[in-house]
Amino acid sequence: MKVAILAPVTWRTPPRNYGPWEQVASVLTEGLIKEGIDVTLFATGDSITQAKLKSVCEKPLGEYPADAKVMECLHISNLMEQAAAFDIIHNHFDFLPLTYSRLIRTPVLTTIHGFSSEQIIPVYKKYNAHTHYVSISNSDRHPDLKYLDTVYNGLDEQQFDWGKGNGDYLLYFGRIHPHKGTHEAIQIAIQSNKKLILCGLIQDTSYFEEKVAPWLNDSSIMYMGNAGPHQRNQLLGDALALLHPISFEEPFGLSVAEAMMCGTPVIAFDRGAMKELILDGETGFLVNNMEEATAAVRKVADISRCACRKLAMDKFSSRVMVLHYMRLYKQIAQRSNGL
Repeated sequence: MKVAILAPVTWRTPPRNYGPWEQVASVLTEGLIKEGIDVTLFATGDSITQAKLKSVCEKPLGEYPADAKVMECLHISNLMEQAAAFDIIHNHFDFLPLTYSRLIRTPVLTTIHGFSSEQIIPVYKKYNAHTHYVSISNSDRHPDLKYLDTVYNGLDEQQFDWGKGNGDYLLYFGRIHPHKGTHEAIQIAIQSNKKLILCGLIQDTSYFEEKVAPWLNDSSIMYMGNAGPHQRNQLLGDALALLHPISFEEPFGLSVAEAMMCGTPVIAFDRGAMKELILDGETGFLVNNMEEATAAVRKVADISRCACRKLAMDKFSSRVMVLHYMRLYKQIAQRSNGL
């Protein structure tokens, strides 16, 4: 089977730091290669992969700004004009590639990594009967769409070592944005009398300057920037717990799975997919407000770090995701061939 993986071009595949869609596309691509699948990755020209790499956008748009619409059109059309060379196209680039799906014979599978707004739903609805959709959590399914399956995002487990939490600090790891609860994490740490390390891409500069920066210092509330894979592994493994006080219905939450892959419990607001990722009282705590989160910090030492690692390996390892997608590829191929 010949598979084309269409990754976004905002960041490199895999990303140097931030880039969740590119990260998942990379883990899947390399995992498929290990299983003997013939894979061509359509991504930025500086991407790192064992697959065949095809690109028209040499550098990530998030690092080397260009006209995004132009580069995205060239990137998507580069794959679609070669569609006949593949048995299946696996789209990780949101809704735009769907507009080609009725013009080609190759079946298209789209992993929906989330909905930026309700305004994009008409595109998904238009092509629902002609293509195949996968959700990344059961909670992130739109009622107007039909799904082939839910496949949880997978992690390259070799990038995450089991840690003992010896750092005696809490960790916030994610975009610096009101929806992700950076300010709330700071308040929880202060109320818990615990050191907090913040890591992540500053996505909302005004929010950072008004709600985050005033609390920063060199001892108790520290911002470490947009950490890369090596630093991420160390920070997650040494943390007592990951704080994830989100205020939106998050489709998945890679940092939650990454923390547990390091054996680190997660204290998360009970929104979106958190019930599907965290076993309350076993691999962390699902809470509803800052007061409950503060109380959970006091109980986090009771959580088994081995249980966290085991859950992550059982549900979010790369091979679990890869084998799941391979079953779906076979299912789609059989439908396409009328078998």
